[in-house]
Amino acid sequence: MRLVAALAGVLALSTADTSTVGASAVHLRHALGISNTDIGLLVSVTSLVAAAASLPFGVLADRVNRTRTLGAVIVLWAGAMIWSAAVPDFRQLLYARLFLGAATAAAGPLVASLVGDYFPAAERGRIYGYILAGELVGAGIGFTVTGDIAALSWRAAFVILALPAFALAWVVFRLPEPERGGASAEVEDAEADAAEPTDAQLLVRQSGIEPDPELVLDRDPRRMSLLTAAIYILRIRTNTILIVASALGYYFLAGVQTFGVEFATNQYGIDQALASLLLLVVGVGAVAGVLAGGAAGDLLLRRGHINGRILVSAAAATASVALFLPALLTRSAGSAVVYLMAAAFALSAQNPPLDAARLDIMVPGLWGRAESVRTFLRTLAMALAPLLFGAVSDHVFGGGRSGLLWTFMIMLVPLAGSAFFLFRALDTYPQDVATAGAAGGWGTRRRRRR
Repeated sequence: MRLVAALAGVLALSTADTSTVGASAVHLRHALGISNTDIGLLVSVTSLVAAAASLPFGVLADRVNRTRTLGAVIVLWAGAMIWSAAVPDFRQLLYARLFLGAATAAAGPLVASLVGDYFPAAERGRIYGYILAGELVGAGIGFTVTGDIAALSWRAAFVILALPAFALAWVVFRLPEPERGGASAEVEDAEADAAEPTDAQLLVRQSGIEPDPELVLDRDPRRMSLLTAAIYILRIRTNTILIVASALGYYFLAGVQTFGVEFATNQYGIDQALASLLLLVVGVGAVAGVLAGGAAGDLLLRRGHINGRILVSAAAATASVALFLPALLTRSAGSAVVYLMAAAFALSAQNPPLDAARLDIMVPGLWGRAESVRTFLRTLAMALAPLLFGAVSDHVFGGGRSGLLWTFMIMLVPLAGSAFFLFRALDTYPQDVATAGAAGGWGTRRRRRR
């Protein structure tokens, strides 16, 4: 639990900082004399810089000591937060946010690689549920706690986040660096030629599923360049499908985060304070979803369902579309909160089993770079969402309540596309698990030679 709490804290800190910018928007505008466009620029450039920086951090995650690297980066986060609190003008704040975006990019690849090596494959979905719950809690803290502090002083809001960052860095520095190859790669015979197979690999072997001979690696993946690794990662069909599905889901979520409060106030006839409270209640459903989704995928896998993790994600994505539809159409806040909690539950339930499935289909030596490629593409989708949601609402549907309503209705199409792609992955996932297992010996051979 100490490991889980530390990794969850890393993601919580990152999302708390992002949410604090949105919650402090009014105070930043007044203090620095900036516009909503400038606030949007702060969020967008941070995301874009983080997307680009995630690629080199993916390389580091596969080659260097991860706990020390992550601890050092968190110290840089804390420094960037203090810098943000001390800036005299918008230009300095923008520079501070650019630096912070580059530093926070380390979280995705390093956390994914550490999860793969710390925890057995059979329980990674459940573990990811706990870690992603921390991410959601961090967003809630940034939205409420530091948002309230920002009402008194937006500078204090950033400083308040910097203090736990230093404590978290100390905890992460003290974490043991796990051996490469995954927790399931432990072998009893030091001269064995292959790692102990995971539960998913055992199931595909029992089913007689053969690996794809064109994708079985015959060299150490840690020696591959970033470009070569990225090409190989995107050739794995299930991985590409999961990246697209994840990007579509996060695209819709980013639109909800940007325009959700405005839509709720107009559609349900409530004030902004009540709309913010409504979103927090919906967040409770999202936390429950990540905890349930990861555990459900692991349970199906243990019971012999090869596609258990993919099936849970696909079913959850489908349910989220069906539940968002009545939530958007109703004019009653009481009815909406029930549908929205259920929709948030379903939307978030798909993520932990998807994250665990990505580790199943990837050679351990590429876990960091695979996550960095996914983070890069997902972040681009999230960065585009606010712009496209706003543009469609204003210029296609004429703005106002009806403009946002029809925009959200149209944007359910990419969310449905996420479910479609996940069902496609049911056909490709077993063979890609077999392929990763056939090449997985690289994670342990170097360790045995040492």
